[in-house]
Amino acid sequence: MLTVSLHGICLYAPYGLYPQEQLLLNEFEIDVDVWLPHDDVDPWPFVDYTRINDTVRKVFDVPASLLENLVQHIHIELRSQFPAAEKIKITLRKYHPAMNGEVQYAQVCYEA
Repeated sequence: MLTVSLHGICLYAPYGLYPQEQLLLNEFEIDVDVWLPHDDVDPWPFVDYTRINDTVRKVFDVPASLLENLVQHIHIELRSQFPAAEKIKITLRKYHPAMNGEVQYAQVCYEA
């Protein structure tokens, strides 16, 4: 098994469930891991991690209010680009979410 990862993709976007969040640029960080089957006979599989970065940024161009929707759309796009992947994991963090008290980040993670 070969894992190709791109971690720490940083974006600022006006996403959030509450109206005030959609007026502000919130800070997001995304990690992507792609697992590919591999044996010792065939050449190693290749995943262009610039495509991962471009895909994440493209998904963030479309308005969304829920982190779960963003993760779902990223996963769907990456799955279509890398059909040989056995598993793709997306971790999305929203830093300093709008709520009472000090919270470092909210996180949604999906792998399939």
